[in-house]
Amino acid sequence: MSLIVQKFGGSSVADAKRVMNVASIVTDTYSAGNDVVVVVSAQGDTTDELVAKATEINPKHSRREMDMLLSAGEQISISLLAMAIEKLGFPVVSLLGWQAGFSTTSTHTAARIKTVNTERLRTELDKKNIVIVAGFQGINKYDNITTLGRGGSDTSAVALAASLKADRCQIYTDVEGVYTADPRKVENTKKLNEITYDEMLELATLGAQVLNNRSVEMAKKYNVKLEVLSSLTRVPGTIVKEVATVEKMLVRGVTKDTDVARVSILALPDIPGIAFKIFSKLASKDINVDIILQSVGRDGTKDITFTVQKSHGELAKQLIKETFDIPDEKIIVDTNVAKISIVGAGMESHPGTAAKMFEALYEINVNIQMIATSEIKISVLIDVQDADKAVSAVHAAFIPSGK
Repeated sequence: MSLIVQKFGGSSVADAKRVMNVASIVTDTYSAGNDVVVVVSAQGDTTDELVAKATEINPKHSRREMDMLLSAGEQISISLLAMAIEKLGFPVVSLLGWQAGFSTTSTHTAARIKTVNTERLRTELDKKNIVIVAGFQGINKYDNITTLGRGGSDTSAVALAASLKADRCQIYTDVEGVYTADPRKVENTKKLNEITYDEMLELATLGAQVLNNRSVEMAKKYNVKLEVLSSLTRVPGTIVKEVATVEKMLVRGVTKDTDVARVSILALPDIPGIAFKIFSKLASKDINVDIILQSVGRDGTKDITFTVQKSHGELAKQLIKETFDIPDEKIIVDTNVAKISIVGAGMESHPGTAAKMFEALYEINVNIQMIATSEIKISVLIDVQDADKAVSAVHAAFIPSGK
């Protein structure tokens, strides 16, 4: 007998027909002799609709009350799925995050999991129940409901798999696995049978929307065997694990991230400690900085440019103004940019990869604004209007026929 954790995203439970389809997948897994714990997201666009309602009522709502509101989406999903499983004649119980033992930090709307007390879960499994857990939520030390941020249900599922020492954690979505690019937008994409944690973490961080990056990070830390597969077609998916032994590909994936703002600070004093003051101030407000570019000093000044999440662009500008008393015209925030990235462990020992990527962009007349590299990724910042054609061109350069 195996213990399997299954997670279903919002599109998988968007309507009654899809809820019944998920119930069928879950009960088939249970009927095969497995213990099953299921994590479910809010249906379809429920979370976006709840955010819109909150903004309509009070644009300056507190984060605590937002967590109370958003947690309702998952409560609806788990109860409806439990009813569907009951209809099929199987024993089932649904649990909210706090009932399932999720203890989190107190940062509302962006909490992190501290511990998972599995006592209630194990009791329900011993009763031979299928256990359905509300993803994305937990409770803090003050007994307030918290949520884990966008994509948090993936993290909930991996945390359960790690805590319960599950044999596998299956992440069901609306695509059949991890592809070399978004198959809905790019031609000749290839589904990967396997991918390493490190490659998947880079892809998730750089804009691939198949898995939440925190969930991959946790899976790597606790060696949770992940499988990404479709809830709509019963075919094998992509295994995410420590070492991928098959498919020696130079580039595993091409991603696009449009949730980016470029912040440029002009004519800063060219003296020691300036960069430290800027980035320590941003870090104190939990603003994550990605690509950084500093110009060569001239006439006693220098320019520093960096990228942040789009929603943090104006906040970054305000913090910099407060720190340095810089006039508005010397701090430029541009949100009409996109980050295009290639990822692959094979790049580390393969010279010429960057040149090949840059050539593909040159051939379609796309200008590169910034560049960042690591052992297994290369990212460039370009105009957002060029993003889709850039992804297609770069993908064609490295994976011309999807083979």
